[in-house]
Amino acid sequence: MNPAEDYIINQEEPFKSILLQLQVLVESEVPDVELKYKYRIPFYYLKGKPFCYLNVSPKKGYVDVGFWSSAHLSVHLDKMVTEGRKVMRSLRYHTLEDLDAEVFVAVIKDAETVNHKGFWK
Repeated sequence: MNPAEDYIINQEEPFKSILLQLQVLVESEVPDVELKYKYRIPFYYLKGKPFCYLNVSPKKGYVDVGFWSSAHLSVHLDKMVTEGRKVMRSLRYHTLEDLDAEVFVAVIKDAETVNHKGFWK
């Protein structure tokens, strides 16, 4: 098992279930992604470029799915959090029930399109 998978498997509930569901959705919808362990968290890369990361914030009680160079994303921006970040946007999940697969898939497909157009450096 690689360090990114260790990170996911070793989380407390509900974070582990959320992360596992996110992993299934990302890897089934964007089959060319590569799961790496960067910055001490699971980080997906697509064609060598940063795609998104999965970060657990146990003190704040959520899983943060951050999208790189999200200024070019165009769907479900109303559901994304910036919290003062200029470049990053993220989706946050406190429980597995919070995870709307339809919204998440739409966002990762949009991010995949942005990645293929070469906006992300």
